[in-house]
Amino acid sequence: MSTEVRVPQLPESVADATLVTWHKKPGDTVRRDENLADLETDKVVLEVPSPVTGVLREVHVASGVTVISGALLATIEVSDAAQANSASEASPAVKSATAVEARAPSGSGARPAKTEGKSEAKLAPAAKRLMEENHLSAQSVAGSGRDGRISKQDVVQALRDAPAVTAAPIAAAVAAGARGEQRVPMTRLRARIAARLVEAQATQALLTTFNEVDMHALNQARARYKDRFEKTHGVKLGFMSFFVKAAIEALKRFPAVNAYVDGGDIVYHDYFDIGVAVSTERGLVVPVLKNPDEMSFADIERGIGEFAKKAREGAITMEDLSGGTFSITNGGVFGSLLSTPIVNAPQSAILGMHKVQDRPVVVDGAIVIRPMMYLALTYDHRLVDGREAVQFLVAIKDCLEDPTRLLLHI
Repeated sequence: MSTEVRVPQLPESVADATLVTWHKKPGDTVRRDENLADLETDKVVLEVPSPVTGVLREVHVASGVTVISGALLATIEVSDAAQANSASEASPAVKSATAVEARAPSGSGARPAKTEGKSEAKLAPAAKRLMEENHLSAQSVAGSGRDGRISKQDVVQALRDAPAVTAAPIAAAVAAGARGEQRVPMTRLRARIAARLVEAQATQALLTTFNEVDMHALNQARARYKDRFEKTHGVKLGFMSFFVKAAIEALKRFPAVNAYVDGGDIVYHDYFDIGVAVSTERGLVVPVLKNPDEMSFADIERGIGEFAKKAREGAITMEDLSGGTFSITNGGVFGSLLSTPIVNAPQSAILGMHKVQDRPVVVDGAIVIRPMMYLALTYDHRLVDGREAVQFLVAIKDCLEDPTRLLLHI
């Protein structure tokens, strides 16, 4: 008997998806829940698992084709024996035993070889393209992601570790005086990012206001409590939880920064959902912390850490990215000293963090060296006045320069 493989139900706000790559080809044996293909939407990459164990008989959609929910992707031929095995696989005990057996070394001490299909199933789309361009096999790259999944960064690292292999074609091209270029289509995520940024610039009256914050007190607080904090909560104490809490305090005082323009109306939020920009190999994504005003510092640090991990592994979901009333982006991790971030529409403002750098400043009439950070607030001037923007940044500055304010809510 045969079983149809169809596009899973796409998230509510997603109309269609692009089939990026097939991990199996007709005639290959597939196992139940094994990833058959990757679908790329405007925001996330979705996997298409096999519903049964059997043989992939036919592929109905080629890579690069746009599909909608329920579209027929492939047909799998299932034998009676395969159906019985598939039913057995549903048992957790059987799955566990199979996993143990797969990990067990053979009598000769050699590790069991991976099949080509299994290796392909663990490749991120960007990693697969880069490996094909550089003629690398999956066995030559160590995957750092979930279940050994190979990311683009893993491939880049493998290329760096083998300079003699990658340098030869480049040296030959230089010797021949060749000047090459490559044209590739934008990924759906990159195209979506581009469209949203242009839309924000075209539909909002964007203006950026700057201030600076003395990080001395915050550095002292982190140095004093970071070890005890990590031992107690099992997560490191970073800067982001302080910035999220400080932003919430400022948003409470200036609700227009937490609102947005909808036609001729202003929509005010009575809650605070903070988007935290995360850079991935596919582009920038902004997962959203829901109700961080009700979360502890440890919960915020843990939530941001989980988002970063999911982003690196390509496991960010539409639910993670939905909503958001205000955003924070940290260019300082890349060394940025100053920037003008673009608002994540339809939100009205975004806070930009930057590199902490020792600079001479005047404190109590004396010149001292302090760790300083520039802050930038880009906002929709249709809704937020300059006075409110300046006072908003000052409120954040006050909270960070005296972190006790965050505990006392003053």
